Amino acid sequence: MNYSTTITAEAQDDIPADALERYQEKQGSSAMRKLLIAGGILLALLLALGAYFALAGGEPVGAGDDNGQAPVVTVIAPGKTTVSGSIVAPGTIAARRPMPVGVVGEGGQVVSVRVDAGDWVRQGEVLAVIDRSVQTQQAAAQEAQVAVAQADAELAQSNLDRALQLVERGFISKAEIDRLTATRDSAVARIKVARAQLAELRARNARLNIVAPASGYVLERAVEPGQTVGGGSGALFTIARGGEFEMLADLSEPQLASLSVGVSASVVPAGSEKSFSGQVWQISPIVDERTRQGAARIALSYQPELRPGGFATATIDSGSITATVLPESAVLADGEGSYVYVVNDDNKATRVAVKTGIVTPDGIAITEGLTGDEAIVLRAGGFLNPGETVSPRREDN
Repeated sequence: MNYSTTITAEAQDDIPADALERYQEKQGSSAMRKLLIAGGILLALLLALGAYFALAGGEPVGAGDDNGQAPVVTVIAPGKTTVSGSIVAPGTIAARRPMPVGVVGEGGQVVSVRVDAGDWVRQGEVLAVIDRSVQTQQAAAQEAQVAVAQADAELAQSNLDRALQLVERGFISKAEIDRLTATRDSAVARIKVARAQLAELRARNARLNIVAPASGYVLERAVEPGQTVGGGSGALFTIARGGEFEMLADLSEPQLASLSVGVSASVVPAGSEKSFSGQVWQISPIVDERTRQGAARIALSYQPELRPGGFATATIDSGSITATVLPESAVLADGEGSYVYVVNDDNKATRVAVKTGIVTPDGIAITEGLTGDEAIVLRAGGFLNPGETVSPRREDN
């Protein structure tokens, strides 16, 4: 048996009242949702339009204005100002004039070491003593040779004096007098030779002492008592002459070009918040071929916190320049470089290429491209196109 059900318009009269009410409520809710979605879209469009004019720096212009369709932009004419520049650079602390001290004489066994790293020494002060027992005996023997030479010279002089008394009586010939005179002169010469040899031995013995070549601060000690040292032993001490330190600040080529000898700097060692004042006393005449950097040498006086070999950061005064300073919002950049938008007399936005300099708390210094008297777009330059007509509003700066 086949069954079929057909619903006709007339059948609606048979729908229960409660079912019909639920159907109508469902239709009403759907219409409300559609209305809310349409309202949300309209609100989003209004917000987007308001954001555009807010970024453009002004409110929409009325339809009655001649330039009513042009975006409103805020412009400034900042002029020029004097900017004090500074360069922040890393580097290492070192002795300004390190002096390695080693064995000057023939060397030997170290008897005593009188200073240690961290001590201050005076010029000529003995740093270490080398055994000289053998050299002392050699000097004593040479002293005896001097005495022998003096005795021979005295004897020769006495013989000559007696001969001179006899030559007047004719007992001694003139030739004998000449021989005795030569003997006396040879004896006197041997005294001089012996004394010179003694002085040489004493000088050699004195060189066995390792002494400070100049006053300064001992940085390193590489010798201990009992050690045998010689001319090939290398440096036994390293002294910072006068206790003068420096910082070797690593700088790029443009930074080196902006500095001059004599500018002031402040140095902060790693791990310390204390700053030490210094002065650039030398700028590297060469640039490293691999790193493309050079060094600015900053002279520093001795301070316990300054340790050679340690890392530090320097802030160097790079001098003052006269430039136009713009807020960061006015300076744009792309693949062609930095630029700003300038509004000309026809209210056209013109792209102008600029060269930026140092960044100051007031903004970015513009070193090339502007005179400072132009009407420069302050904000929303990224929304403009070259040649676009705008409605400028000047802001007092």
